[in-house]
Parts: sequence; structure tokens; C-alpha cells
Amino acid sequence: MSAPAPRSELPTLPVTFRPTRTRVVLLTVGAAMFVVITVIALTLEQLSAGERSSFIFTALLFFGVLALLSRPKIVANEGGVTVVNLTRTRRLSWAEILRVNLRVGDPWVFLDLSDGTSMPALGIQPGIAKQQAIRDARALRALAENHGTGTDNG
Repeated sequence: MSAPAPRSELPTLPVTFRPTRTRVVLLTVGAAMFVVITVIALTLEQLSAGERSSFIFTALLFFGVLALLSRPKIVANEGGVTVVNLTRTRRLSWAEILRVNLRVGDPWVFLDLSDGTSMPALGIQPGIAKQQAIRDARALRALAENHGTGTDNG
């Protein structure tokens, strides 16, 4: 006979979930790339001012892309959840979230919504911090079940 899975303790609201290790790696690599490319552009004597500018612009573009990849987060408060993905931000009420899913092999959490769709929430990713992502997904699931119309609402 197996014991039921322990129910996740509800975090204090508001709470923000984000892939912190991934964010640190992306921003560190982006800053390092920007510095290296800029230093190369400024030390190469045979480059014209326009060529130097294009090097620095390219370095800034690389940093911008990595900063964009580090943007995802999920902010939960009493009124609902704000999902910030790469280029979109969407506000959901608790009643719109039916289920929080993080299955084996999923790159991030998926939210099953009351309109029949599933929405990716990139703010919880098991990439380089799997155990933290599992804890965050369980906490978000417990919040959705407690505040919304989740399966264990009662």
C-alpha cells in the first residue's frame, strides 16, 4: 500500500518563479561576449570607425538575444498569475488555470486553461535546476488548486 503524495505547502503570495540558474548563465555569457567582442573591435587597429561600430552593434545584438531568453518568469498573487514568456506577457485569473503540468521530458511547465488550450509557462524550466523546477511546479499547482478551479479544489 503506497502513501498518498505529500501535498505541497502553499507559498506566501505574491511569489515569483523563474529559472534563476539559467538566467545567470545567459546573462553572464551575454556580458562576457559583449566585453570580448567590444575589446577586439577597439584593439584591432586596421578597423575603421564604421567597422568598429558594427562589431559593437553585433555584440549588443547577441547580448540582447540572451537577455530576451533570460526574461521568462511566473508571478502569482491573490488575483491570479502573470506569465512572462520570451515576447509575450499574459495575465490569467486563478479560475482560468485548470491544471499545472510538468511531465518527464517537458522543457517547461504547461498550464491547462479553461478555454481548452494549453499554455507554455517558461518561468519554470527543469533544464539545469531540475529539482527546483519540480518544487516550483508543485507549488504553482498547489496554488492553482487552492485558489482556482483545479482538480483538488475543495
